[in-house]
Amino acid sequence: MTIRSLRSIVAGSAPITGSRVTTVLDAALLMKKTGKGALLILEDRKLVGIFTERDALFRVIAARRDPNTTTMSDVMTPHPQTIHPDEPFLNAMRVMHEGGFRHVPVVRNGHPVGMVSARDALSLEWDELALELGRRQQIGESLG
Repeated sequence: MTIRSLRSIVAGSAPITGSRVTTVLDAALLMKKTGKGALLILEDRKLVGIFTERDALFRVIAARRDPNTTTMSDVMTPHPQTIHPDEPFLNAMRVMHEGGFRHVPVVRNGHPVGMVSARDALSLEWDELALELGRRQQIGESLG
């Protein structure tokens, strides 16, 4: 398995962000539009929280809160665990596993540069599987 840095994984993919006063409805619409499972909450361009699909389910829907009026400050996870962009992706997977969550903000000097998720691990594995299958097909064609 190739060891990839988080910097290479998040390159060219800015995280989606909101503020403490962003409503749950606006956050959910932005997450749907971008196909992301989490929103980083910023204050003065610094990370102060994270809001995930699970937060929407457990802290909003199951708690019977109104998504039109509930804001991120009420339901976000404050001060989430982060990881530096120069760390290997495997370290991010370890952090997610040990913490029991699926998203980790990639942060440099308090400023988010991206976000990785458990889904990224699957896409990396799929890429490697596709390369291996391509190699096997080429070998079979050359032998066959």
